[in-house]
Parts: sequence; C-alpha cells; structure tokens
Amino acid sequence: MLNNAAKRLWGDESGFIVSTDLILISSILVIGLLVGLVSVRDQIVQELGDVAMAVGNLNQSYSLAEHSVTFGGFTFTVAGSSFADTNDFGELGADENNTAAAGSEPAGISVTVGASGES
Repeated sequence: MLNNAAKRLWGDESGFIVSTDLILISSILVIGLLVGLVSVRDQIVQELGDVAMAVGNLNQSYSLAEHSVTFGGFTFTVAGSSFADTNDFGELGADENNTAAAGSEPAGISVTVGASGES
C-alpha cells in the first residue's frame, strides 16, 4: 500500500508550478527577514552603546561641608567629605584617542584589525 502511494505521488504532476512558486517566494521572504534582523541587531547594539556612554558620563562627584551643633554645652562636629569623579578608561577625555564629537561613529561594538607587517 505504501509503495502504491509513493508511486502515485512520484507520478503526480499537478501542483508542481505552485510548489516552485512557493519555494521562490519563501526564499525571498527568508532573505528579507535575515536582512531585517541584521538591521534590528545593529540598531539595538547602537542604542545599548549610547546608553552605556550616557551612564559612563554621569558625574558622581559630591561635597559635604563640615557641620557643627551645640547641644547642652557640648559641641558636636561632623567632618566634611568630598569625592571628585575622574574619567575612567573609555570616557570622554580619558585618553587622547577617545574624542567623540557630533557626527562621529555611534557607540557600540567596533572591531579594528591593524595591518600586519610583511617581509
């Protein structure tokens, strides 16, 4: 019975053109979907890089002045405190190679391979 069904399907010519059309259309759709997903990936990486640059550029410096209180003939003093946030590696101004300006390449993953010396 299985052998007869296989012979019938092998000899059946109806729907051949429709199958070819469906394969062509689905191939075009898959290629378009891949291009769209690559674009979405690039935009997500760029946005995450922009968020990382924004968080890295937050200034966390603070300063608290000395404070004294007199109570019942006693003077209580709290010393002041301060912290100056300096630029870390990768922040603007941290090194001479990191100079982001308007129109520069967006933050994200960047791979640069230098030329190797040939002898």
